Amino acid sequence: MPLRRLGFLSAALLTAATLTACSAEPVEADDPKPSATTTAPSGAPGGAPDEGGLPLADAIKKIPVAEEQRTGYERDAFKHWVDEDGDSCTTRAEVLLAEAVTAPEQGARCTLSGGSWLSYYDEVEVTEARKLDIDHMVPLAEAWDSGAHDWTPERREAYANDLDAERSLVAVTARTNRSKADRDPAAWMPPAQSATCTYLVDWTATKLRWGLNADETEQAALLELAEPCTDSTVEYEPAT
Repeated sequence: MPLRRLGFLSAALLTAATLTACSAEPVEADDPKPSATTTAPSGAPGGAPDEGGLPLADAIKKIPVAEEQRTGYERDAFKHWVDEDGDSCTTRAEVLLAEAVTAPEQGARCTLSGGSWLSYYDEVEVTEARKLDIDHMVPLAEAWDSGAHDWTPERREAYANDLDAERSLVAVTARTNRSKADRDPAAWMPPAQSATCTYLVDWTATKLRWGLNADETEQAALLELAEPCTDSTVEYEPAT
């Protein structure tokens, strides 16, 4: 069973309760997490390579800087929404089950009904799973640009279905996910001000986890946007 399935809900509730002080790949058409001035868990995934995590600005500076490369990108290069466990629950369903504030009922072939979710990008409560997209924190096209063009198909599939880091995939309103599309933080940020620090932490942790690059414009934007997030730390576990 994926790690996020076991531990995400309690972490998400704690994050939603404590991270309100801080103060999106081409459209996930069939796809669709709470907010932040982050303190201790900071909403970031995994275990840290540096005990206690890294200050956000320091973590951003660890992302290698390189030019982007879009040539050859196709969304189908990343096989996604797979049923890894053979239990009829695709990656999309696994994220919805893990992130539900109120658990939905699970029917045959992992059909979900009822339940509620909090979209942290815009602080909207959603009570119908079909109104949520699962957003790849670093969109597939951006991942391709930032290094995934050199990966094997197997590694790209692992990236697109990463359930072992709590913030690589997030359930958000379809409207915000489609507004984000494949843009990096230099061009798009969540509309909720409370989401800023968590989003920067999640983005940075995902890039570090997967060894992805940032271009100069992206790095500059990340550092500028992170200036108010003085208490935010980034924890991540490199993907194998």
